[in-house]
Amino acid sequence: MIAFEKFILDNGLKVIVHKDITTPIVAFNLLYDVGARDESEHQTGFAHLFEHLMFGGSINIPNFDEPLQKVGGENNAFTSNDMTNYYITLPKENMETAFWLDSDRMLSLAFTEKSLEVQRQVVIEEFKQNYLNQPYGDVWLLLRPLAYQAHPYKWATIGKEISHIENANMQDVKNFFYKHYLPNNAILAVAGNVEVNEIKTLAEKWFGSIPAGNVPTRNLPKEPQQIEAKRLKVERDVPANAIYKAYKMCNKKHPDFYATDLLTDVLSLGNSSKLYQSLVKEQKLFSQINAYQLDSFDEGLFIISGHLAEGVSFEQAEKGIIDEIEKIKANNVSKNELMKVKNKIESTRAFGETSVLNKAMNLAIAELLGDANEVNNEIKHYQNVTSNDIQRIAKEILNESNCSTLIYAKKK
Repeated sequence: MIAFEKFILDNGLKVIVHKDITTPIVAFNLLYDVGARDESEHQTGFAHLFEHLMFGGSINIPNFDEPLQKVGGENNAFTSNDMTNYYITLPKENMETAFWLDSDRMLSLAFTEKSLEVQRQVVIEEFKQNYLNQPYGDVWLLLRPLAYQAHPYKWATIGKEISHIENANMQDVKNFFYKHYLPNNAILAVAGNVEVNEIKTLAEKWFGSIPAGNVPTRNLPKEPQQIEAKRLKVERDVPANAIYKAYKMCNKKHPDFYATDLLTDVLSLGNSSKLYQSLVKEQKLFSQINAYQLDSFDEGLFIISGHLAEGVSFEQAEKGIIDEIEKIKANNVSKNELMKVKNKIESTRAFGETSVLNKAMNLAIAELLGDANEVNNEIKHYQNVTSNDIQRIAKEILNESNCSTLIYAKKK
């Protein structure tokens, strides 16, 4: 159970406070409700570019990292298709530094041509290194637009193409910032040996005077239901043939999310899982195989992906996957199997809760999804899943007509 208190500043900034007396460290997590899905199709990669720009200095603080290092703090950030998250951990006695730093960049990011140029080059380099010049690096650049035709999930967080970042000008960048990086579009979660009143005082002092803005209403195109199989085959210079099968699934807020997530574990969590036992160990069709889902806030993807064993054809490999799926649809998962994956989730969550940063982050994300207290109900939702639920979900989503398949062949 993660106990917390919540309050909202007059400018709309939501603040969540969790007291943990066991640690001298405070986690300061600032989550903005903006991700790659909020970009224009002709200007993608902006949310991720901002993750970098936010470290380029603000009006009063030219170097973000320096004051933090002086007080023994660390920071980082990540962007997804759904959100952008900035976090700082530092000793309790120095926690005001985090409020000072993050409020200054929310109020007045330094928009200099130099900072934009530096970060632009960093992102372009990242795009080339991680997505274009790495084996299997372009999988998401291929699979997302194959699976989605309308929803902005059809591009990866890094962006659709490098030219969008290359051509981003200062006005474009400013427009994106003033639209999304607002107190009334953010959630601050603070966890550590702290009192609610001291956090209230600091939040008021540093964030209270930042004016609220007009947060755009999110009105994203609805993805039409997929009714026929989609396929794409590419050839790349990679060590092994690979296959990626992406099935449309519910969003993270949907009651079926927990059963769907457990289904991925039944299929591929550990060496006793169905796909590993059958396709890697017994039939030796794959050298490795995984099933997972993307935690998406809108309709997401359930992925089964694997590297083929040497000498196995794509037809054999794909048939192997489909046969295993048919078995799950025909037979209920055993009580024992289900208990095992539930216990694994429970222990993973419990272990995660030993970290103040994880607690702050999870509270902020749960609040963004509608209610911070859902962090305390999550295990119960997983425990309530039955074998029948797993079978029903498999029958509903694991169908070829609901699948986008990427055949990733190594060059001859």
